[in-house]
Amino acid sequence: MTHATEFAPGLVIQGVVPPLSLSSYKLIAFDMDSTLINIECVDEIADAAGRKAEVAAITEAAMQGVITDYKESLRQRVALLKGVTVQHMEQVFTERLRFNPGAKELITAAKAAGLTTLLVSGGFTFFADRVKAGLGIDFARSNMLEVQDGQLTGRMVDQAWGDICDGFEKRRTLLEVASLMGISPQQAIAVGDGANDLPMMGAAGLSVAYHAKPAVRAQAKVAINQGGLDRLLEVLR
Repeated sequence: MTHATEFAPGLVIQGVVPPLSLSSYKLIAFDMDSTLINIECVDEIADAAGRKAEVAAITEAAMQGVITDYKESLRQRVALLKGVTVQHMEQVFTERLRFNPGAKELITAAKAAGLTTLLVSGGFTFFADRVKAGLGIDFARSNMLEVQDGQLTGRMVDQAWGDICDGFEKRRTLLEVASLMGISPQQAIAVGDGANDLPMMGAAGLSVAYHAKPAVRAQAKVAINQGGLDRLLEVLR
């Protein structure tokens, strides 16, 4: 059993966390939904179809790790989005999506310290590409919703790297970017909140849980349970 220490109120460090400076790392990878942003996009899109409760229940089960087949759970949820308009997705983006507290500050500090920034999401390119641009993130990988005549078809589009960005793809992406950069995964930080973030968090030198599910908090080296993402800067000077 590793020893967990409350480093500061709402900020828990578990085991040994080497090294303790941001500039010792070269890459920081973020989950998007409920980590960089305040919502689960798939749940909010489902609201338009009158299916938010149904979709949110599947999302919660997947994030808690109760549903272990993330790809299948996402296909189920996306199928329920059939007929939702792109116009509604625009509304979700403008009216509901907000960056989480400290997201801009942490990314600005990471870039200033020379880190490459990466967004890897089980969410959708429609939002991820805009979040990437809004926060000045270097690279993003997420899932692409199929659109016909301004409406969602209930399917996703295969991309050059594969079909669905799940936990294993998040891990593979982090390792791939680290390899292209010529760095060790130990020089990477991974930040997430749900069970599908655990594979990339396990591969990185430093794993950070942000207002995360209990199973994720238990396995992370740093858990931010109160306050914003920039609280990581209290640990990494």
